[in-house]
Amino acid sequence: MQVWKTINTAREAIHVGGADLRPLGLVPTMGALHEGHLALVREARSRCAAVIVSVFVNPTQFSPGEDFSRYPRPFDRDCELLENESVCAVFAPDPGEMYDGDATTTVQVSGLTDHLCGPFRPGHFNGVATIVTKLFNVLSPDAAFFGEKDFQQLQVVRRVVRDLNLPVDIVPCPTVRDADGVALSSRNAYLTPPQRVQARSLSAALFSAKNRIACGVSDVSVLIADMRRQILAAGPAQIEYLEIVDPDTLKPVVRADRPVRIALAVRIGACRLIDNVPAP
Repeated sequence: MQVWKTINTAREAIHVGGADLRPLGLVPTMGALHEGHLALVREARSRCAAVIVSVFVNPTQFSPGEDFSRYPRPFDRDCELLENESVCAVFAPDPGEMYDGDATTTVQVSGLTDHLCGPFRPGHFNGVATIVTKLFNVLSPDAAFFGEKDFQQLQVVRRVVRDLNLPVDIVPCPTVRDADGVALSSRNAYLTPPQRVQARSLSAALFSAKNRIACGVSDVSVLIADMRRQILAAGPAQIEYLEIVDPDTLKPVVRADRPVRIALAVRIGACRLIDNVPAP
């Protein structure tokens, strides 16, 4: 497995690899890999001749006061995991390699970022859209693989590809969960053992709402009130949002009488957790 630290190294290696690397799959990550990331890698390997994983903690998608400086960066362990998965190469540039000091160009997606995480993380999705566009330009993948746990991010990336006519197939992959239902996340490492138990309430509330919709309950206000009670009954938590949205526009709906996405963001202690499920 190769490790590429510069754009020129990556481009030259992909050029030399030529047709042997095609179709080429990309799994963009910020490192601190877990089984959810590895599931993306395995899906990419099942579809592509070669797979590249980017490991880059992107500074432009962290809002002021967020955890950029303390975000986990176990790079050597990440490389061991990826080598075991037969990844072709890891692209791991420094921030200065991806962003010139005087860079002023960003990619902004309107509409899809107006709800859910958008209001709580100003600038975050501009950072996501910009770095994903840059990775596609540098690595020229045929397909890129994203988890549905970050559903809003997935929809933003899809819109970037559509609107900018980028020749990349975006492949969504199901959320990977622990046996107790908690969605896997690098930030779960911030949870204390009691908080980790409390975090079960998030997925439990989502799946309870999903089941109620399947049974005919469509009043969103009732569904959200029940989710809120369930989460707060499990322990102290700061609920940023509980929303039921149209899966294409991400706009809130009043009645869940058609396919929807149930989504939440909740802070437990120092950890901000997001999760979502489709319904019915």
